[in-house]
Amino acid sequence: MNLIELAKAAVFGLVEGVTEWLPISSTGHMLLLNQFLTLDVSEDFWNMFLVVIQLGAILAVCVVFFGKLNPFSPRKGKAGRRATWSLWAKTIVACVPAAAVGIPIDDWMEEHLGSPFVIAAALIVYGIAFIVIETVRERRAAALPEPSRGRHFAAGAEPERPSSTELADAEARIQTVDDIDWKTALGIGLFQVLSIVPGTSRSGSTIIGGLILGCSRTVVAEFTFFLAIPVMFGASALRLVKFFLAGNALSSPEAAILGVGCGVAFVVSVAVIRFLMGFVRKHDFKPFGWYRIVLGAAVIAWFALMG
Repeated sequence: MNLIELAKAAVFGLVEGVTEWLPISSTGHMLLLNQFLTLDVSEDFWNMFLVVIQLGAILAVCVVFFGKLNPFSPRKGKAGRRATWSLWAKTIVACVPAAAVGIPIDDWMEEHLGSPFVIAAALIVYGIAFIVIETVRERRAAALPEPSRGRHFAAGAEPERPSSTELADAEARIQTVDDIDWKTALGIGLFQVLSIVPGTSRSGSTIIGGLILGCSRTVVAEFTFFLAIPVMFGASALRLVKFFLAGNALSSPEAAILGVGCGVAFVVSVAVIRFLMGFVRKHDFKPFGWYRIVLGAAVIAWFALMG
């Protein structure tokens, strides 16, 4: 067993776990990392590994949100079970556009749009989109009349006017995932189609779509996690089928590399999901937008100098 390759797999798992849920493009980061840290594996295994490592991240969503996603929970009454089944149905509906568009052109996208410059361009464009969308939402909220609601830190204290960031979420049309209607779910799914371009970010595209369609940050982040389950299971299954149909077999070292990558991605994802859910309750997505712009510019500069 090559410990160096296992250590590399752990690094890829770390990057996957961090970037899968933050709206900064996991695939883009993985492809860029591969420019500097290359696994000693076949090209077919690498293409499969790049997708299937996401299974660890998916498992993290299932664990963190098990109570919310489990329609058979004894703690739920008839209404609660009905709401859970409805949420699952809306999640599946939201996944249809990406499947309908992504599956037929999967190989073409992999061959033609995996270059560092395409990734960098997507990072920058959607980074700007995050900043613009959040700025517009917050300016609209700040222009509202003084709200009657407020936060009291002590009995009789004057209510503190929430920040524009908090107001933007308070004024959102959809305040819980159960309030997402079918039209909004499908709309978010249409935005998810944008993520077939490397560097866009699946979570980034759905978060942008959800914000535009009237969801609060907490709601769209949570729904994005749920969307990942069928999308990433389907993508992983498709890639595994292609891997084996091409006549490949999974050797013991390759299985160990894949297992380490998925395991690390799971552990890191649990922490990142909990961090992001806490972060968006008080902050907007602008920091991720600025990060994307800086990273995209750095990538362009690096490969321009290297080229």
